[in-house]
Amino acid sequence: MTIHTRGFDLLKEVDVRLSVELGRTDMKLKDVLALGEESVVMLDRLTDELLDVMVNGKLIARGEIVAEGNRFGLKIIEMVGAERQPEGAA
Repeated sequence: MTIHTRGFDLLKEVDVRLSVELGRTDMKLKDVLALGEESVVMLDRLTDELLDVMVNGKLIARGEIVAEGNRFGLKIIEMVGAERQPEGAA
């Protein structure tokens, strides 16, 4: 299947949701309801592990947090699935 460049250019303007996942945990509802200020929730990820970068819930990359001035940013370290694309795929 060939994707025509002109048709693909139209899709470049579609809004998507990019999210970065710091980690996950499973909790009982009673424990969630007990959360308050200064509560600490332990996540399943270690501090030196890369974060998951997702577009519309699909993992596309992994990265790390960087500080830029007084804001956080994300540095992409690896693209997920890029090495699995067949030759000639773009």
